[in-house]
Amino acid sequence: MTQTSENVTWLTQAGYDQLKAELDHLTGPWRIEIAQKIEAAREEGDLKENAGYHAAKEEQGKYEMRIRQLTQLLERAKVGEAPADSGVVAPGMIVTVAFDGDEDDTMEFLLASREVAGADALDIYSPQSPLGRAIDGKKIGDEATYELPNGKQAMVKILKVTPHAG
Repeated sequence: MTQTSENVTWLTQAGYDQLKAELDHLTGPWRIEIAQKIEAAREEGDLKENAGYHAAKEEQGKYEMRIRQLTQLLERAKVGEAPADSGVVAPGMIVTVAFDGDEDDTMEFLLASREVAGADALDIYSPQSPLGRAIDGKKIGDEATYELPNGKQAMVKILKVTPHAG
């Protein structure tokens, strides 16, 4: 789904279209809806003690931040192909790893940006996370070590790598 360098975010066409649709909704129908909510709450009277007004303004702030985030993401996006089924870990791949070589202690996740991952039931790890950086470019059977938040080292073995279908 994504591959992020410092200034470019690579997206599949489907990922780009999904984010663009969200942005279009937020900058169009949603802005009209929130303006109507704020106006209706304003008409209720004293704004200092008007919970509906404050809730609508808080919602507006939250979504305006999302609009800025999506705008910046799409401005630097490059649309490309979905990853090939090469068995190599890369953004947009579903990866199964075993912890410390114990093939009974496994985890499956999507290596991708949360913004474009969709509503899959999969866990998502960013390519910029310690685990994501450690396994990027690795092949099935390879091992990688990464640093945990507590400063300790953890080792994973790559068991399976498949492209995310979308």
